Amino acid sequence: MNDIRIDHDGDVTIVAMARPDRHNAVDGGMARELADAFREFEASDAKVAVLAGDGASFCAGADLKAVGTDRSNALNLEGDGPMGPTRLDLDKPVIAAINGYAVAGGLELALWCDLRVADDDATLGVFCRRWGVPLIDGGTIRLPRLIGHSRAMDLILTGRAVDAAEALSFGLVNRVVPAGTARAAAVALAHDIARMPETCMRGDRRSARAQWSDTEETALRREFAIGMTSLMADGVDGAGRFASGKGRGGSFDDI
Repeated sequence: MNDIRIDHDGDVTIVAMARPDRHNAVDGGMARELADAFREFEASDAKVAVLAGDGASFCAGADLKAVGTDRSNALNLEGDGPMGPTRLDLDKPVIAAINGYAVAGGLELALWCDLRVADDDATLGVFCRRWGVPLIDGGTIRLPRLIGHSRAMDLILTGRAVDAAEALSFGLVNRVVPAGTARAAAVALAHDIARMPETCMRGDRRSARAQWSDTEETALRREFAIGMTSLMADGVDGAGRFASGKGRGGSFDDI
């Protein structure tokens, strides 16, 4: 890997974009490395991943200086997305740790993740609007699903900057933390999630993600089928632990 770093912290894998001199702008080679890193995560024993950016920014989007060169991002209907992992449908959760700017394709990488933890001085937005560069890594799909059509149109049409407080207010990010602590907070959150009974957690995540293209009846049937697998794998044992006195008062200390 030349443009990213992969670190392991117990059950958590940290994938860090490592082109700080370019605000982690992603060219073709970096996109391939990101996609490969998350395929490796999916195949590993790790339970949760964190996507972060070294230096002053999470990711400034695609590297526009690479356009038209041999470093250009791949533009194919099939295979990986131009930014790398944005077409991967993982069975494990990924958390974005956002510092500085998460804009254009960088915002699309953050939207691909399940959760987003942002520094309180972070900035998000569809900055590529100014240059006529479209959202082609899921932005026009995931952004409306995440924050609603009206708010998504505000960001997509204007390209305006959104600070962390506003992003939190309408669900674009899930947590806002003091500047400089987003990565540590995201890793701590990842460890919290990794403690959960894994079959059930991953099954509920799978059902929630799959239901977008289903009728309610089909989604309910899938939810029940996945849930029965989870119940046998985790729920019966969990109910027994609860009956024995564990987890009372909402405690997570002895789950």
